[in-house]
Amino acid sequence: MMTIRRWLRNMGAQEDLNFLLTNRIPRLAATHFMGWFSQIQHPWVCRASIYIWRLFTDIDLSEAKERTFDSLHAFFIRELKSGARPLDLRADILTSPCDGILGSCGEVHAGQVFQAKGFPYPLHDLFGDALAASPWHDGVYATIRITSAMYHRFHAPFDGRLHRVDYLNGDTWNVNPIALQRVEKLFCKNERAVLHMTTAANHPIALVPVAAILVASIRLHAIDTLLHTRYQGPHRIDTDQGFVKGQEMGWFQHGSTILVFAPKGFSLLPGLATGSALRMGQALMAFPN
Repeated sequence: MMTIRRWLRNMGAQEDLNFLLTNRIPRLAATHFMGWFSQIQHPWVCRASIYIWRLFTDIDLSEAKERTFDSLHAFFIRELKSGARPLDLRADILTSPCDGILGSCGEVHAGQVFQAKGFPYPLHDLFGDALAASPWHDGVYATIRITSAMYHRFHAPFDGRLHRVDYLNGDTWNVNPIALQRVEKLFCKNERAVLHMTTAANHPIALVPVAAILVASIRLHAIDTLLHTRYQGPHRIDTDQGFVKGQEMGWFQHGSTILVFAPKGFSLLPGLATGSALRMGQALMAFPN
C-alpha cells in the first residue's frame, strides 16, 4: 500500500501531468460535480473519498478539531484545535491570513504585479476596474497558495473593518505553479472575491480569495451569501463589520489562493521569499513606521 501511495504522490508531483489532467478537462463541470459530490453525507462515500484523497496527498489530521467527518466537504473545511496557530499579536504586524506557500510577492510597480516570473498582470484586471485597484497602485503584495492538503479557512490578518465585498465571476483554472507559468492573467480570469478592508489606523488592505478547479464555493462569514460560479446576485455587497486579528473570516471548499495587498509604506518581513511555507497568524508584513 505504501508503494502505491508513494507512486500516486510522485505522479501528482509531475506538474506537467497535473496541468494536463486538471486544465484540459471541462473545468466548470468538474468543479460543479465536486461541489455536489463533496456534500454527500453517507458514511461509505465519505470514508472512501477521504481514503482516496489521502492516497494523493499528505494530510495531517493531528491538529484537526475533529477526526471523523460526515462528508468530504466537512473534511475539506475542517477546523483546527484551539491554539494550533499562535498569532503574532504585535500591533505593527500584518499576519498571514491562512496556511500556504508564498508565491510571487513584493512591490507593486505602476499598477502591475506578477503571478509568476515573466507573467505580469495589471491590478485593474484583478480588481475589476482601475478605481477599485487605486489604493494599492504603488503598494506591496503577497500571493499565498493553499494546497489541497492544507487547512482551508482564512482569518483576519489585523484588527480592522470590512467595508465591501466585490464578487467577480470567472473560470476555474488550476492555480498550481505550472499553470501560473503558462496561463496569462490567470488570477484575473478565475472566480474571485475582493474584500475591501481598513486597519484601525485607516490603512486600506485587500484580501482577494481566488477560487480554482474543484473549488465550488467561497464562504464569507460577513455576508449571508455563498459565492460560487452559479451565483447571480449583486456583485457589489456593502457591509460594515469589525474584526480582530485571527478572527475567522471564511473558507474555501478546497485548496486555492489568497492575494494580500497593502498600500505604500508597508513592507514584507525579511526572510520571506517565494516558496516559503506560511502558517496562519505568522508575521507577513510590517506596518509603516
